[in-house]
Formats: sequence, C-alpha cells, structure tokens
Amino acid sequence: MLTAFFGMGTAVFFGAADFLGGRAAREISAIRATALSALAGLLVLAAVLPIFGGRMSTGALTWGILAGLVAATTVALLYASLAIGPMSILAPLLAVVAAVVPATYGMLQGEQIGIAGLVGIAVALVAVVLVGFVPHRTAVRPRLLGIVLAMLAGAAMGTGIIVLDNTPIDSGILPLVIGRIVGVAVMFSVVGVVALRATRRGTAAAGGWRGGTRFALCGGLLAATADVFMISGVRLGDVTVIGVLAALCSAVTVVLAAIFLRERLAPPQVLGLVLAIGAAGLFALA
Repeated sequence: MLTAFFGMGTAVFFGAADFLGGRAAREISAIRATALSALAGLLVLAAVLPIFGGRMSTGALTWGILAGLVAATTVALLYASLAIGPMSILAPLLAVVAAVVPATYGMLQGEQIGIAGLVGIAVALVAVVLVGFVPHRTAVRPRLLGIVLAMLAGAAMGTGIIVLDNTPIDSGILPLVIGRIVGVAVMFSVVGVVALRATRRGTAAAGGWRGGTRFALCGGLLAATADVFMISGVRLGDVTVIGVLAALCSAVTVVLAAIFLRERLAPPQVLGLVLAIGAAGLFALA
C-alpha cells in the first residue's frame, strides 16, 4: 500500500512539474527553466533535510553526484521536448520509455515481472505507435525532434530512478540535496556560457527571465517533492513498480495541457494514451 502511495504521489507531482516546466521553457528557454527549477528544488530539499536527515558516506556522495547529473540531463531534455510540444503527445511517450527502463533493470536484477508485466510491455509498444499517429489535419502533429527529445528524456528519467534505487538507505534525502547542488552548478554554468557567447557576438541571449520564471520555480518545487516520494518508494518496494507508477505522470500533464492549452487529440491518439496508462497499470500488477 505504501509503495503504491509513494508511486502515485511521484506521478502527480512530476506530472504537474512537467507541465509547468514546459510552459517555462517556451518563455525563457529550456536551459534557463532547468537552472531555475534546480535552484528551487535545492532550496526546498535543503529546508526539509533536517526533518528527513541522512548520513554522509562515499555511497551517498557518489550516487548523489550521479543523480544530479542525470537529473539535469533529464530536465533539460524534458523541458526542451515539452517546449516543442504538443505536451499531450510527448509526455505520455516519455512516460512509457521511462517505465520500460527501470522495469528492464528490475528484471535483470531478479525481480519477477510476471505475465501481466510482459503484456504491459507489448501494450506500451502499441501505445507508442498510436500516440505518434496523426490521421487527419485537425489532430496535433508532433515534430520528429520533439519525439526524439521526449524518448531521450524518458530514458534519462528511468535511469534516474535506478540511480536513486542504489543510494544508501541511511543517507535519507542527502543524495537528492547533493544532486540538486550538482544540477544547479551545471545548469547555471551552462547559462553563463550561453550568455558570455551572446555577449561576445554582440547579441543579447534569446528571451528573458521574467515570463516563465514563476512556472520554473513552481515546477522545481513540485519536482523536488516528487523526488522525495520516489526515493522513499524505491526503498520500500520494487524499482519496477515505482518506475511504472511514476510513469502515470503523463496523465496529469495531459489533463493540464487539455485544460489550459486546449490541445486537441485524434481518436487513435486518445486510445494510445489510454493504452499507455493501461500499460503502466499492468506493470504495477506484475
């Protein structure tokens, strides 16, 4: 029961964070949105660290640094893909890939996935095809670059779940804090390099900081909360279950995109979304 609670909590908070991150990336660029999101997440995690605690060790430091690098890569790819859009198509595609990666890892580690999990893999593959299928002009047509970035982001997200699964249990949320410090350092360094290059060329860096700042900061807060749910979940249950339940974040993103962005879907795409969620459920039952 607790594993399901933490898995679904991860999905809800990540889904909302994905939506806000995509909105931020459209207004202030994916790099700036990622940097601000990492900073907001760091402040939140640092504030609650005394509550959750954690013992510093070589394992906590190593896996924390790796988690930070993977997370920075994931968020950058994620925000870039969602900025291209449409969110309602790319978010579920990303989620399916993110579910398959930890599920495969779990099976290789000896976790028994069962018949339901194997069926879930097949359903997930069908969902990927349907989600990218656009039968008529009124449907939302995803760009190839957006699809590629979403799949890479999904692979990185799934890898991040595996990394958290390997953190020492007695480290608490310390690896998350270390990871956010790394993410902030990496992303603001990238922002600085981009700004410096723009200055040398005599041109202003594209966009500004105002429009999407509030979205990025709120997204970072929600993503940090999702990380706490995730690291708690992988320590209580199987990484396969947490990974797949976390993939349901796409449903939250799709709902928010439909409500606030009025993104339209063709019937086959709707079926693909339903199958993607069904695949996640099958994985969880495995």
